[in-house]
Amino acid sequence: MWKQKQQTNKTLLVFNCHESWVYQLGVLGYNLDIIIGLKGRYLETWDEQMRPIPPNSRLITLPEAQQSQTNYYCIITHNITDLLDIKQRPEPRILVIHSTLEGRALEESSDVNPQDMKETLHKYLKLIGGHAAAISILKGKSWDFTEDIIPCAVDVDDYLPFSGRKSSGLRICNFVESRKTILLWDFYEKAFEEIPVRLVGHNPNIPGVEAANNWDHLKRIIQSHRFYIHTANPELEDGYNMASLEAMAAGMPVLGNRHPTSPIEHGVSGFLSDDPVELHKYANMLLEDKILATLMGQKARETAMEQFSITMFKEAFLRSIETARKKWKHRRLNR
Repeated sequence: MWKQKQQTNKTLLVFNCHESWVYQLGVLGYNLDIIIGLKGRYLETWDEQMRPIPPNSRLITLPEAQQSQTNYYCIITHNITDLLDIKQRPEPRILVIHSTLEGRALEESSDVNPQDMKETLHKYLKLIGGHAAAISILKGKSWDFTEDIIPCAVDVDDYLPFSGRKSSGLRICNFVESRKTILLWDFYEKAFEEIPVRLVGHNPNIPGVEAANNWDHLKRIIQSHRFYIHTANPELEDGYNMASLEAMAAGMPVLGNRHPTSPIEHGVSGFLSDDPVELHKYANMLLEDKILATLMGQKARETAMEQFSITMFKEAFLRSIETARKKWKHRRLNR
């Protein structure tokens, strides 16, 4: 795990959403006040099954955040609701875009016009002097925010060395039922029919599927399975996510559909195909050949190190915070 000295006694205010993403903020060197107890969340507090609470952080409620006497260096939000919830606070703020506009509307079964939602968000951020950063170019383009792209990151040293001792694939995903179109679930089920695959995550509607007990348990699960699976609609979701990056960091080969943003090189660090029969064949190949899986997984690990390093995330997000502070200051000077 990365170790980071405190830069200062400055504190960021962060809404609790996407624990695996928020956990990355611990590398920045600031204190973190993380807002829990938010409406619409499946848990009222931080989900320690996904990640431990980041270092130098504390959990607070929204009323506590709204009334806090702390002078926050920056506020990090994840949606319009978050922005409105802290509209009275006097500090700079960043909106982090985690999903495509179309994917979010589909997942939430929203009847709001996507274009109207986009225009409203642009107008509001301009009005308040807020800054938007997207976790991928696909998601940034979807909302027309391409100024600042900060990909997710993994630290390969966090993960256990690959063993692949279980002749089984692995997929980690929460709340599949609401994301089947986004994740090409029909294609996934056809491609891996009768292939042993373990699904891990919060999925109350799927019998026998459970989340890992904690992050250490998740690391052991990742270490022991033969390959990882990620499928996604190229118009709605990236060709990777945090879970697939974790798998790569641990030295697992990855299988999935052909996706323009997949970091996997076909035949080198995994296998990609839009033909479910062909992908099924590749899955069997890895189940039968652990040495091949190990060699491909080593290439996947190298890719994770080169393209998704925690150092690059740290440098990019620190720049984003300073950009947000400049926009906030400029807005206040021109009021």
